[in-house]
Amino acid sequence: MEQGLSNTESFANQKQDDVIIDCSKEEAVAVAAAEEPPVTQKPKRVATLDAFRGLTIVLMILVDDAGGAYSRIDHSPWNGCTLADFVMPFFLFIVGVAIALAFKKIPSIKQGAKKICVRTVKLVFWGLILQGGYSHAPDDLQYGVDIKHIRWCGILQRIALVYFVVAMIEAFATIGRPRVILDDGHISIFTAYRWQWIGGFAAMVTYLITTYALYVPDWSFSVLDADQQLQQHYTVVCGVRGHLGPACNAVGHVDRKVWGVNHLYAYPVWIRLKDCTFSSPNGGPLRNDAPSWCLAPFEPEGLLSSVSAILSGTIGVHYGHVLIHFKAHSQRLKQWMAMGLGCFVIGIILHFTNALPINKQLYSLSYVCFTAGAAGIAFSGFYILMSLRHRSTSGSSESHSYFWNGLE
Repeated sequence: MEQGLSNTESFANQKQDDVIIDCSKEEAVAVAAAEEPPVTQKPKRVATLDAFRGLTIVLMILVDDAGGAYSRIDHSPWNGCTLADFVMPFFLFIVGVAIALAFKKIPSIKQGAKKICVRTVKLVFWGLILQGGYSHAPDDLQYGVDIKHIRWCGILQRIALVYFVVAMIEAFATIGRPRVILDDGHISIFTAYRWQWIGGFAAMVTYLITTYALYVPDWSFSVLDADQQLQQHYTVVCGVRGHLGPACNAVGHVDRKVWGVNHLYAYPVWIRLKDCTFSSPNGGPLRNDAPSWCLAPFEPEGLLSSVSAILSGTIGVHYGHVLIHFKAHSQRLKQWMAMGLGCFVIGIILHFTNALPINKQLYSLSYVCFTAGAAGIAFSGFYILMSLRHRSTSGSSESHSYFWNGLE
């Protein structure tokens, strides 16, 4: 009996020693793991958005290089829509989708507002550098810019304005608030993000009221020669409201009053209109009976037209919200295609009934709907292509895969 007890005690002591040794090993492993630097995970990408962004960049390069040689893909002289006219609204659509995806990760409104303001300032700064007049040809021995003729508006400035407004609304409406839970209804995604839509529609209503209610008086401009000397002075007779032609529209009037006629784009595409040249839609010598406004400056990325462009960014945000909340591919495509086809048809109806012609220079409502619808349809098409690629590589169509969720 005593021998048995002694054996038991020795066995217990041995186990206790074993436990102590094991604990020390675990502590050593834990300390070593704590000393190792954290492994940073590669940020996940939205494959569909990357593909659509790539298409837009290719389109931009194509029309910039070939637009001068092939007028059919260059910007439309006035009403209508060509290949080049899709680039700007496609970029704004991309900005909207990215805003919806990015702001769900920001913890506080203060941090979000800071990021928005810094990025907006950067966009405006580079826009002034690239399109304000500072950038000269490599063989042109000129430096700086004539501040009396600097161009205040431009492509990046428009993107900055749309980004600032849409992102601020998204930040204040979503950051720090409970996660949105959608109902089964088809319109729940709209009611859940009603403030974003209110902001987009308010911008468009402001644009429409100003376009049709603002009185446009007569205005004058001067044409300078190569040495910046006065060559000719012209007066454009207007005295109208709600005019949608090149000479007397409210979009141009607002820019002339806010920025000044000398700070607008000096080579508008309307010079290729039939009223200005017999070579239309190509560029050519002016007709002898060409109206004076054929030589007038006009800002295609002006203030009022950029207010209208806010709705393009809002529609992009909607596509991002659908991507976040709907996990089934059929639900996503149903929401996207319904919005895309709906906008596309509305734009066509407004244009061909002459209610609101599609016009990139004015950034009309029909232009917003038509191009946003095209962007939504193309985005949905890329999403389908991503699924075919995923199925061919993995042999699976489960929705929880990274690729199907739009992530790589």
